[in-house]
Amino acid sequence: EMDGAGWRPFLERWSRERVLVEGTASEGWLGFPPASEEAVLAAEARLGRRLPPSLREFLLVTDGWREAGPFIYRLAGAAELAWLRDTDDEHWIEAYSGEADEDCEGCEADEDCEDDDGALLRRTLRISLDGDSALMLLDPEEVDERGEWQAYWLSSWSGMGPEPRGSFHDLMYGEYTSFHRLGRQGDEGRSDEGRCDEGVERGRSAALAGDPEGALAELARPVRFGRWRAELLRWQLLAFLGDWRSTPLRHVVAFGGNAELVERDPFFARELLPLLFARREQGVLDYLSLLRGVAAEAVGDLDARRREPGFRISLGNAEFDAVARGVADRLAAESDSAARRRLGDALWPELRAAMAGWRPVGENHVAPVVLLAEPVLSELITPDRGRELLAQPRG
Repeated sequence: EMDGAGWRPFLERWSRERVLVEGTASEGWLGFPPASEEAVLAAEARLGRRLPPSLREFLLVTDGWREAGPFIYRLAGAAELAWLRDTDDEHWIEAYSGEADEDCEGCEADEDCEDDDGALLRRTLRISLDGDSALMLLDPEEVDERGEWQAYWLSSWSGMGPEPRGSFHDLMYGEYTSFHRLGRQGDEGRSDEGRCDEGVERGRSAALAGDPEGALAELARPVRFGRWRAELLRWQLLAFLGDWRSTPLRHVVAFGGNAELVERDPFFARELLPLLFARREQGVLDYLSLLRGVAAEAVGDLDARRREPGFRISLGNAEFDAVARGVADRLAAESDSAARRRLGDALWPELRAAMAGWRPVGENHVAPVVLLAEPVLSELITPDRGRELLAQPRG
């Protein structure tokens, strides 16, 4: 939990880095004088709710904030906090009424994942005052064990609807890291950049050494600071653990829209693209459409080859492919589902042992995610078995 002693050094650092690059505030402080306890109590009385701890402590350090990330220009002080429905931004509520979340990883195409976004927005507290068609909000009806309200980011240009961002502190730290992701950090930020790059390499080494938990821990900070490679490596590990949400597929499919990288990295064509076709056939949102602008030739080539009689995707280097393909073929030949599960149990040790001979196709590859493009293997590899595969030293 972030108290005043934690907020002050964090916000001072953010101010220094922003000022070094942009000269935003000549006094070297993006905040304002602190709110008094009486002002915070008055705000709580007016709103009829006690504020969440991290926001409360924030206001006692600075009564508002300038430049909260690239798209929010001003955060509210205690006297400016208001329910969204009572502000001149209430039109957002109507705009999102009747909208459900259609961008949910792992859901069927016709499955509603969330309630009406308008109902959510109607009860939220607006904490931002000025932004680039974007809002920062807190939901008083979703409160964790620390008393923190769920924070949301909302922008008209994201196409995402309200995006949950944890607590107010989590939301602010996310906006701080977005400053780094856009390459605007100052001298202190550059030291973070070096640490992030080292963390990516340590994470990749840990993943290949059979330590998925260590790898995820190493990759966490680089992911927060927007290292797309860290997201790509992390996503491969999480896919085997059955977690399709923490690093959504849309964040990695186009490698940040870098067409040159997509064309030269074999991981894209050999592993990721077959999986995208398979996921689309399973009723998951079609991410292939996001790629046609940067990799139309690669998408079209695989689409054409998939239509040829006898086409089968490669499951890895020759040594690994021979074992994995053999397991897949034997499972596919068994039509009875109960018998196929029993056969899968018998064949599992064979596939697990084959991981010792698996080899990555490049520096952005740590796990054979193409296995999940084969329906019988995707069924076989439960999250627990995925963890077993990741625990095998390889590469």
